[in-house]
Amino acid sequence: MVRRGCNPTRYPRRRARPPRLPEPVVSPAAPLRRSITLRQWQHEALQAFLHHREANFLAVACPGAGKTTFALTAARHWLKGERLPLVVVAPTRHLKAQWAQAAERFGFHLEPDWDASTGDIPSDMHGIVVTYAQCASAARTLFTLSRGGIVILDEVHHAGGDLTWGEGVAEAFAEANSRLLLSGTPFRSDDAPIPFVRYTLGDHGDAVSDYEYDYGAALVDGGVVRPVFFPRFDGHMEWIGADGSMKEASFSDDIAAEDRGARLRTALDADGQWLPTVLVKADEKLRQIRKQQTDAGGLVIAIDQEHARACAALLERWTGEAPAIALSDDPNASDVIEAYARSNQSWVVAVRMISEGVDIPRLRVAVHATTTVTSLFFRQAVGRIARWTPGLSSQKAYFYVPDDPRLRHHAQNIALQRRHSIDERIEKEAQRATALDDLNRAVQIEEQPSLFQALSSTAIDGEETSPPADDGIDPHEDIVIAAEDLAGLPIDLPPPPKLPGRDVDAKAALGGLRAKHARKKDLRNWNADRVLELVRATGMEHPMVNAELNKRSGIERVAEADETQLRRRLQAADDWLESLRGVR
Repeated sequence: MVRRGCNPTRYPRRRARPPRLPEPVVSPAAPLRRSITLRQWQHEALQAFLHHREANFLAVACPGAGKTTFALTAARHWLKGERLPLVVVAPTRHLKAQWAQAAERFGFHLEPDWDASTGDIPSDMHGIVVTYAQCASAARTLFTLSRGGIVILDEVHHAGGDLTWGEGVAEAFAEANSRLLLSGTPFRSDDAPIPFVRYTLGDHGDAVSDYEYDYGAALVDGGVVRPVFFPRFDGHMEWIGADGSMKEASFSDDIAAEDRGARLRTALDADGQWLPTVLVKADEKLRQIRKQQTDAGGLVIAIDQEHARACAALLERWTGEAPAIALSDDPNASDVIEAYARSNQSWVVAVRMISEGVDIPRLRVAVHATTTVTSLFFRQAVGRIARWTPGLSSQKAYFYVPDDPRLRHHAQNIALQRRHSIDERIEKEAQRATALDDLNRAVQIEEQPSLFQALSSTAIDGEETSPPADDGIDPHEDIVIAAEDLAGLPIDLPPPPKLPGRDVDAKAALGGLRAKHARKKDLRNWNADRVLELVRATGMEHPMVNAELNKRSGIERVAEADETQLRRRLQAADDWLESLRGVR
């Protein structure tokens, strides 16, 4: 019998297939105890977490301080080798993969491609990584899955960004035994409170942290974050207001609050002169830095996707090199970011995808070319260029900003901490720098009415016209790190929980093998390729081919299959295809 669409006398030429994966080589079992060297703050925070009597623990540490290392170390100690659920919640899809990769170095195998249809944690994984959006859509499933385990909520303030996200988080992890909350900056809630967070005013006010490590303290410690400097640029802008009237102002002019957004947007208009001037200045600084650090990179944070493409065009016109562009509407955006992080490319342009959490240590220069002016966003953006990297004793970073009064205020607060902390190091004082200014209030840029039109903008170089005390730029102000500054505190780590069918392999988990979740993703993709070939070869429908392969390999669903089962299914597909080739 010939099935519909099948011609047994003709077998279609198969596409070139990737070579079959070799079975992974498993190293001999590592010693039951391993150690890791922690920074002073990480050690203090770990002790505070382990002695904390309540289920919720909020750790606030400045961007670049090493929150991921602290959290995964805490998870190893909390689990003590016991097989309990481990769930990580991250803001974006890209950060899910970043967390899974980091977890591998601690002996944890986390699945970043989990979805509600998968159900439980895959049998060959220690846990999963999900987004806050997934918590809202899969709360009931996560409620069952996380019961009795530990949950790490990265940048937990995101749970307050959408009412359904907060409700989803509250429901999903109500039965978790431990909830470790992380944030890169102090935050507050004036509207919907974030689940599992304590506030100074009941359900509102400033979040109460159980451990806090700010930018000033990190600078004093040395070898944690870079000193960040803020070249600010004034300008003269002309635009048509919401009422159709002609307006003009510089950033130093005191204008009505409703006009501030239009002034800033006009300065950032890619057709004006302000933005190209600042991009050129930033590129000149990056070129100077790359003479000492050849892979140093720069980041432009744009308003939206169209603006990002315009910024990229301006950079390419000036530098002759097309920058990387990471946009949320691009399904390959995470691959773009990952490729840029590993490359020697000079510039990357993004809207929000690199503004928070994304780890690209080689970034040394950034341009604030967005109309988002909240303190929280600003500090997170600064964090992208603040991470200290080994190998260089001096690592100044530069954040180029419009001299908008709101952004000026944020920059001055951080610059004040920087100067104070550098003075402390010079004077060898033991006290930590002052805490982050919590008085900043989120300021939203108003929607631009249809009559708004940017007409022209010119830049005034803030480095030349502003007093040094304003922008904090002092050529002699720097932090030089000595070897003793990088000394840490070694501690022992309990072994990670054993997975079915394998011994604890901490040595392999710390490097060498491709991440398990990445290998499984490859196997699922290759299985999908084989299904397409079998559909063409047999004329059967996709569901029928999938069902037959599942039957031959002894699995129920591909999404729930472990690595061994996926390999077995791939072999079953190859055997089926070979049998069909034999009847040509």
